[in-house]
Order: sequence, then structure tokens, then C-alpha cells
Amino acid sequence: MSISTPGGPERRPTVVSTGKKPAAGRPASGAKPGAGKSTGTPRQTAGGKGPRKPIAPVKVSQGRSWGPIALFVAVGVLAASIIGYGAYAAFQGSKPWEKRAADIDGIVDFRAKDDKLVQGGQHQQGAIKYDITPPVAGPHNAAWQNCMGDVYDAPISSEHAVHSLEHGAVWITYRPDLPADQVAKLREKVQGKEKLMLSPYEGLDKAISLQAWGYQLKVDNADDGRIDEFIKTLRVNASVEGPNANCGQGITATGTAPRDLGNQMQSQ
Repeated sequence: MSISTPGGPERRPTVVSTGKKPAAGRPASGAKPGAGKSTGTPRQTAGGKGPRKPIAPVKVSQGRSWGPIALFVAVGVLAASIIGYGAYAAFQGSKPWEKRAADIDGIVDFRAKDDKLVQGGQHQQGAIKYDITPPVAGPHNAAWQNCMGDVYDAPISSEHAVHSLEHGAVWITYRPDLPADQVAKLREKVQGKEKLMLSPYEGLDKAISLQAWGYQLKVDNADDGRIDEFIKTLRVNASVEGPNANCGQGITATGTAPRDLGNQMQSQ
């Protein structure tokens, strides 16, 4: 039996809200399944104080790292120095040896002073008087002093030594009272090196005197850097007989009196 509702057509019951929230886990009446899920809106913090704001990282101010910068600067300075020195050395090496010799502080160029003095081939027997001591050029004995890096512990004949200079040798002389450690340094520069020789020399006004054909340099001690410059610049270059002039098979005896090469060879 059907029951008709007064007042007209059939109506759906009206839902009356009571103001109560549905129990946890139970959807509200009329809500669709899945409704109420998170849509990406930040959740409220406990106590309902609103969404929690993200914490921004604290930036700590750090000082500039000077270590790598200092290293970079040091490397740059070193590289620039090496390049600069290389360029300077190349420039110096390209200069004629005569100009490099003129740049040595204190050197005396007798070639510029006396053209006749430095003429080669002036062979003369017997003792020869030299105005320059030790002599750097001029007449000399036909036999040369052996100059293959020879170190003489006693004075040698100037007449033979000058002939060695003509062949391109550098003759280093020193006062006999020069300290042993200084003599040892000179010996190290000379011994076993072609176109060099070393001997004591009486009456020097400086501790050490270096001679090449037409050039002289006097210094106070064996640590003077000009010694190496003199050797590097003038050894061989100062020869008036060319780079192949012989420095071996010469006089090896000490003593200030000149000797004949033939007699020396027979006595050996």
C-alpha cells in the first residue's frame, strides 16, 4: 500500500546540520569518497597556528681565500721573471763578444789602446821585458805554455804564457799569499778545461788578475762573478789565430825563464 506525502509530490528528506564535525576517519554525510584529501596546501601546525614557513638557510660570510691568489701571483711573477731573463740572455748572447767584453765592469781593453801591441806572430827568443804585468799581448816565445786546463803551483814564464793567450787561452794569475780556499776555487774553474791555465804571480797589485789576448781584469777575490764572465766571453774568442789554435803539446815546466820547445820535448 502506498503512502502519499501530504502537500504534494514526494520530497527527499532534508538534512539538518547539527554543527558537529564528523568523527575522525568518517566522511561527512554527503561527502564523496576521497574528498578532504590533501591538495598540496601546507598542513597546519599543532595548535592551529597556520602553515609552517620554510626555514631559509643562514648565509655565513666567509673571508676571501688569499692562499690560491697568492700562489697564482707568485707563479705569474716567476713566469714573467723566467721569460724576462730568457729574453735578456738571448739579447746578450746575440751581441758581438767584443761588446759583451766591454760590458764587464773594470775590464781593460788594450786592443783599443795599442794596435801594435796586439799584433800576432811576434816570436822572439830569450827574456822579454813587458810594460804590462802580467802581460796581455806583445812579442813572445815561439813555444806556448800548455793551456789545457793546466794548474801550475809555481810561476811560469810570461814569454810562453803570452803565446798561449795568442791561441785563445785565458791565463788566471794570483798572489802567492792568496788563501788556500780562494786558490781552490780558482783551481775548480780551470782544471781540465781547454784554453785555461792558472799560476801564481809575484808582485800583483790585486789578489787575482785575469789575462786574455789584449784584455785584463783584476779582482779582489775568487768569488767575484766577473771571473766567470771574463772566461765565458774571452776564452777562445780573443784568439788571433782562430778557434783551432793548439793549446796542448806546449811547455809544462814551471819557472820564469823562457825555454825552447824542442829541448822541453826531448827532456820528457
